[in-house]
Amino acid sequence: MTKRIGVNVMPRLSDHVRKAFLMYQRILVPVDGSPTSIRGLDEAVKLAKLTGARLRLVNVVDEFSYAVGFEAYPTDTIALLRQAGEQILEDARARVAASGLEVETVLFESMGRRVSEFVCDVANDWKAELVVVGTHGRRGVGRWLLGSDAERIMREVSVPVLLVRSASRPAA
Repeated sequence: MTKRIGVNVMPRLSDHVRKAFLMYQRILVPVDGSPTSIRGLDEAVKLAKLTGARLRLVNVVDEFSYAVGFEAYPTDTIALLRQAGEQILEDARARVAASGLEVETVLFESMGRRVSEFVCDVANDWKAELVVVGTHGRRGVGRWLLGSDAERIMREVSVPVLLVRSASRPAA
């Protein structure tokens, strides 16, 4: 029989690890229904399970991107965009809730503002402690033409940002 002398290190290690994980109690996740945003959501769920965090999911209905010239939108088009945004949030909410985590959703309608602006506003107003963003990882001309909301979020938000790459890297 072995006699153990000394201090049990595990409780201190556990306390240290627990305290480190407690820093992320509010995780913000923008979702658009794409496989890349779902990968970001899945990573946020994994992290939230470890920390006991609450998730807030955000979707931005970008009406401006569907405009043609200066024509007015048919009201049924706007309603369809809203319904699609609500369905994206509901699917994402159900995915998170199935993991047993607290989750809330917010839908925004945009007429010309970038998604990154809404995400940064919500992060600040809600006092998010981490933003998890799926990113396509575009480079070169693709990034120049389309811009990068993930990059803008990373540069402009005042909290840490976890960027989650898409499963396959697109060509530059």
